[in-house]
Amino acid sequence: MMRATFRAVVFSFLLVSMFACTTQAADRPNVLMIAIDDLNDWVSCLGGHPQAKSPHIDRLAKRGVLFTNAHCQAPICNPSRTSLMLGMRPSTTGIYVNQPWFRTTPNNKTRVTLSQYFAEHGYRTLTTGKIYHGSRVDGPSFQTVGPRPGQRLKIDKQIVTDTGSSSRLWDFGPQQYEEEKFSDFVDASWAIEKLQIKRQKPFFLAVGFYRPHVPWYAPQRFFDDRPRTAVKLPVVRDDDRDDLPTGAVQLTTNPRPPSHKWFVETDHWKDAVQSYLACVSFTDAQVGRLLDALDKSPYADNTIIVLFSDHGFHLGEKQRWAKQSLWESSTRVPMIISVPGGKQGERCSRPVELLHLYPTLLELCGLPARDGLEGTSLGPLLKDSQAAWTRPAITTYKRNNHAVRSEHWRYIRYTDGTQELYDHRNDPHEWMNLAAQEKYQSVIAEHVKWLPKTNVPEATPLGQKKK
Repeated sequence: MMRATFRAVVFSFLLVSMFACTTQAADRPNVLMIAIDDLNDWVSCLGGHPQAKSPHIDRLAKRGVLFTNAHCQAPICNPSRTSLMLGMRPSTTGIYVNQPWFRTTPNNKTRVTLSQYFAEHGYRTLTTGKIYHGSRVDGPSFQTVGPRPGQRLKIDKQIVTDTGSSSRLWDFGPQQYEEEKFSDFVDASWAIEKLQIKRQKPFFLAVGFYRPHVPWYAPQRFFDDRPRTAVKLPVVRDDDRDDLPTGAVQLTTNPRPPSHKWFVETDHWKDAVQSYLACVSFTDAQVGRLLDALDKSPYADNTIIVLFSDHGFHLGEKQRWAKQSLWESSTRVPMIISVPGGKQGERCSRPVELLHLYPTLLELCGLPARDGLEGTSLGPLLKDSQAAWTRPAITTYKRNNHAVRSEHWRYIRYTDGTQELYDHRNDPHEWMNLAAQEKYQSVIAEHVKWLPKTNVPEATPLGQKKK
């Protein structure tokens, strides 16, 4: 009873703090930010795959708001994570692909990241695992840094993929070494230790899990409860790509991942799906360890939890593997916000973006608003998941290629002017491109209004000539 009362008091404070930023730093809520790499909607609370098992992510969804129509700003690691941490779109930063690192570029080097802003306002900022692309750790963003992100363990490649040009990361299967040696287990353990420390200042703790990024390695037990013979494959149509415009074909031609044809002809499709699902369950177990530790800590009643993925992932949908497309499988991400004393078990279908997390967390924690952020606070949807919401989600891949995802539609405009339009009420798999049909031109016109007005040139490091 006392805990329930305390949670109610905390939530009342959070609501007040959305409109008044005068709270002393020591009284502000903590933030636990959980970033997961390459996680699509294959978690059970989103229903992306019927055999997905994610009881701990589901548990978090039940204690907060699950955004069922959340999307990344870029379907690849570097620009997505840069956008989230800077609160700015790729079309504004010029960070469109996995290079360059934003701190090396003239227009971005001094910009203030999300966690950096929290540090400037009295928070202790800590991180472990993958928050930025690759093994980057940004000094201004975090005061305390745990184990570096990445695979860490060097393992001989098990699967020989098709062309020889495929990245050595494209590998999958169970691993026999101790579970405690997996990088995500190590990162969770480090974060759990930090949650046990009594602090005078509020903290911002960012934990970045590497799985289910390739290689899809996980302990054997996460494979055992989902036998290969029982694995269900995504539904794929042989003629799915027949109505794609030239822009789509050019943008999604990528020689690094093995081709869909290779997965089918070598009979590795089920192996890959099984391995991806096993990695999701393994990472979910680490999320569970974190939640258990937080609930046993002194911070259980005063910590906001945010969980998200940096982008989605194709496992054969639209005959595509990996990310780097502007289709639903590549842009849709899990996103959950849990506020002490706030709404619990809510599902919100409004289209939202990772870009919104920066201003949302500032409001929830009573920090002054920042000029220049391109997202907007999700505060209204945290109070009422059905509140009016007119903004779509916008995803960008490379310069001047954009997807606009509204509540029922996906519109894509490529740099060559070609288009796609899908009606998600009747075509959730995005099999029928409606863009050429006259009766849908008014729908296209409504979505075109939201395309970024500015598409800056690709950012280049200091001292390097622009292409």
